[in-house]
Parts: sequence; structure tokens; C-alpha cells
Amino acid sequence: MKRSDPNVPAKPTVQVIERMFALIDILASRDEPVSLKEISALTGLHPSTTHRILNDLATGRFVDRPEAGSYRLGMRLLELGNLVKGRLSVRDAALAPMRELHHLIQQPVNLSMRQGDEIVYIERSFGERSGMQVVRAIGGRAPLHLTSVGKLFLANDDPQRVRTYATRTGLSGHTKNSITQLPALERELAKARQYGTARDNEELELGVRCMGAGIYDDQSKLIAGLSISAPADRLDEGWLPKLQATVNQISAALGYKPPPGRAT
Repeated sequence: MKRSDPNVPAKPTVQVIERMFALIDILASRDEPVSLKEISALTGLHPSTTHRILNDLATGRFVDRPEAGSYRLGMRLLELGNLVKGRLSVRDAALAPMRELHHLIQQPVNLSMRQGDEIVYIERSFGERSGMQVVRAIGGRAPLHLTSVGKLFLANDDPQRVRTYATRTGLSGHTKNSITQLPALERELAKARQYGTARDNEELELGVRCMGAGIYDDQSKLIAGLSISAPADRLDEGWLPKLQATVNQISAALGYKPPPGRAT
């Protein structure tokens, strides 16, 4: 069996994806828009093939057409790049404090961020001794109103945006404990604003309760949250000061400074 050379980059197994990568690389190498004719010549692709792939990329905003017959990289790549950059910096700052918190409480600790109407889990620290039957996987998603960290993000929105979210999503529930009515959600968000923490009382998964606190950046913007998950009958209120101390540590590492007179 022939072994692959580790020094040679692996090629995509789908031809159209390989061609797409080649087109993006050409556009990335130029500061100015590049003509279809030149892109075709540089990649060795037929002009009609090049045109078809570039048009599909333009549909997804990965490529822009500033004028007929020329192309450049699109804003969608910038948006995704900023999203990845933000997640990496938060994850880097959070990883060690998360592990320390998990060591103290022996329950899963989750790092999550908002993306649209959902929370996305980007890191977790857990062990076999936690007793948890269900742990949200990295990359997993959940509705904002059913999670502790999601409620913190909603509490950070103005009332009109919360009402718009409720209309847009329908506040669908996952369990019998899920909050599915706007007045109940608004009361829950008022508590989150008052205390700076939020709860998930078996609203996403039966048998699992969570407490969450927010992580802030150097612009005092809520950018992520840390949550502790535990079996419903084992969530310990004594963990809350440890959770708050951990998010304060992460926020400080990101440059956050609490306003004068505000307790951390």
C-alpha cells in the first residue's frame, strides 16, 4: 500500500471543492478585483466552469462582483473570519479557568457564544465522575430562551428585540419546563438583569439544570458565557460564587474593566 507524503498537502476528494479553493486562493493573492479571463488562465479552468463556480460563491457572499466580469473576496469571509477569531480568543482565555472550575466542582463546565437565535457550545470541561447522562457536544446548538447563557444574551437585548425574538422563534419548548410564553420569559430575563446570572431549570433537557454567567470583552460587550450543568437534584448554590469568580477571571484576561462602583 502506497503511503502518502506528509509534506504534501491533502487534496479535497470532491473536485468542485478543489476548484473552489483554487479560485479563492487566486482572489486572496490580489488586492484588486481580478477578471474572469485572468482567473481562468491562472487556475487552468475553462471560463464557463470558472464563471459558474464564482457565481455560486457570489450567491453565498463569499465572492463579490464589483463590476461585470471581475471578482474579489466577499464580506462573508470577513464575517466568518471575525467569528472564528473571536471564538479562538475567548476559548484560549477560558480554557484553563474552565478546567480549574471543573476540578473544584466535578461537574461539566460549558463555554458558549451567541449566533443568531441560538447558543453554540464552543468548549467544555467534564469528567466521568459528573454523573451526567447528557452533555452538549462542542458545536452543538440550542435556542436562547432554553439555556442559562442564552437568557443572559436575551437579557442584554432591549425589550423590543426580545419581543421580536419571541415572534420569530415562536418560543418553542423542549420539555414540560420550557418557557414558551413571552410574559414568563420577560420575568426570567428581569431576574437575569438583576443578578447577572441565569438558570436553566430542566428547560432544555429533563433531569439537567444549569447556572450561567457572562463573559465580557475590553469593550464591555457580552461575548460569551460559562455554565455549569448538573443532574437536577445536585445543582449546588455554593457553586455560584466560584462560577462568578471564573467568568470575572476570563473577562479580565480579555481586557474587561468593570465600571467604577460596580461589583464584579
